[in-house]
Amino acid sequence: MKSILHLKFIALYIIFGFLCLFTTATLTAELLTDRLEEDTSQTLYREATLIANDYLPSYFSDGSPTWAVQSQLAAMRLYLESSLWFVRADGTMITSSNLEGTSSPEVIEYFNPAEIGGNQFIVGTYHGYFDEDVITVMAPVTQGFSTEGYLLIHKPVSSIEEMCRSLMIPIFISLFVIFLLSLIFLLGFHFIVYRPLRQITEAAKQYAMGNLDYEIPVHAHDEIGYLSASLNFMAAQLKDMDDYQKKIVANVSHDFRSPLTSIKGYVEAMNDGTIPPELHEKYLKIILFETERLTDLTTDLLTLNEFDTKELLLDKTRFDIQEVIKNTAESFEGVCTPKHISIELLLLSGSVYVYADKRKIQQVLYNLLDNAVKFSEHGSSITVEATEKNDKVFISVKDHGIGIPRKELNKIWERFYKSDLSRGKDKKGTGLGLSIVKEIIQAHDEHINVISTEGVGTEFIFSLSKA
Repeated sequence: MKSILHLKFIALYIIFGFLCLFTTATLTAELLTDRLEEDTSQTLYREATLIANDYLPSYFSDGSPTWAVQSQLAAMRLYLESSLWFVRADGTMITSSNLEGTSSPEVIEYFNPAEIGGNQFIVGTYHGYFDEDVITVMAPVTQGFSTEGYLLIHKPVSSIEEMCRSLMIPIFISLFVIFLLSLIFLLGFHFIVYRPLRQITEAAKQYAMGNLDYEIPVHAHDEIGYLSASLNFMAAQLKDMDDYQKKIVANVSHDFRSPLTSIKGYVEAMNDGTIPPELHEKYLKIILFETERLTDLTTDLLTLNEFDTKELLLDKTRFDIQEVIKNTAESFEGVCTPKHISIELLLLSGSVYVYADKRKIQQVLYNLLDNAVKFSEHGSSITVEATEKNDKVFISVKDHGIGIPRKELNKIWERFYKSDLSRGKDKKGTGLGLSIVKEIIQAHDEHINVISTEGVGTEFIFSLSKA
């Protein structure tokens, strides 16, 4: 493992150096050459335009001697290090000033002022008059409203390439320095990062084998030290989660075993005749009741599993929360009537729109009202109130039931938790309703609070964002 990792980094280092060198020698050089050609052509075109406008028109208007024009072109030749041709509109050479080793024709064959086009310059041997590539620019010489001639400037591309090579030298030096610095980085990685990573790798092996008590020694206070501490924390959390899962399995097993045992016992008793036929209806109702308990428990477990596996996707829409409250409250009429429990709705005038998952919020209201009905005394009332504040809508579900002891208020959100006061009243509850409520509200990035006094009642308040 050690040698393989080292070889990988050395190989990457060599490949990185080669790619940097290749890119610099090709792409960078090409881009630099293109840029220099463009800048040079612009400079040549500006000078050509200046000469063509300020000095050469006098040749056609005042009859300036050719030697005067040639003298001007010779000066510009030295300045621009280029060959300058002054030609008539038909391509006939008037005068020129050429670099050493070059010459000018008496007449430019196939002369076409439009051949340069909108690029302002062309690169090549210019109709074969030069032995090497040159940059050619052209500026018209006008007299009055007519073009009498043209000034052509030819600069060898070799001078630009020489300039490019001189500019590439510091680039290669910089690249070499970067390569050395990356080598220092590689060595630093070995001593600063790799050695602590070996300890982390060993810890991962221990955790994979189930040894969650293994602890990584933390000596540094950098990112590696933070990672080691995080892994130690993760191991502790995994150990706690393992204990929690064992607790969950035990609770689920108990909650499933009880109704299944009852169902099995009653069915066997009816089958072997222990329970007479005239009592079958009574015990079938008990079996149905226990079956509903199993259905509710299974449904709640599947709902919580959606949260645990991060698969819950909220389908947020704009809807009237007060309409949802009314519909949910109406669904409890059949349960409330036998217990003479009334549900009072304190709602705002008009419609109150919120942006949330309508089905999930219905489930929250149903679970809260279901709890309120279960733990309310006969003849009591339940109040559901909606209020607005700033950009939030607050929903309150308040009952006048048995209440929750102060010491148990922080535990009611735990899965499978049932208070001591509720165990005798709630025979069908799964202990998951409030857990589901809190998970749904948190998934909406909202909050839910509980206020309760034992023997007086309980109030749940949660918030939603206005639409």
